[in-house]
Amino acid sequence: QVQLVESGGGLVQAGESLRLSCAASVSIFSISRMGWYRQAPGKQRELVAGITAGGSTNYADSVKGRFTISRDNAKNTVYLQMNSLKPEDTAVYYCNTLPYAYPWGQGTQVTVSS
Repeated sequence: QVQLVESGGGLVQAGESLRLSCAASVSIFSISRMGWYRQAPGKQRELVAGITAGGSTNYADSVKGRFTISRDNAKNTVYLQMNSLKPEDTAVYYCNTLPYAYPWGQGTQVTVSS
């Protein structure tokens, strides 16, 4: 059973930064695309950022210029650096393949106060 374990969330004030990590129980070396998703209360899960095996990235318009996704294939880990956080970034953040193919992890809560 593949496991994805997200960590790094927390409570921060607007304008601050967080770095999320996602550790996979399998090698991500051959996975062509990984992504970070988020789900805010009462809303559908949405894709925030994606990264290819070659390092090409794409972002939702709402986070472009503030978030940076990266991957360390040797550590089977995907990261999400989040800067200039806004209250509307408050959500549970998850990682998965893109499109998602593995069971969802427990996610990590990010709460941004104004």
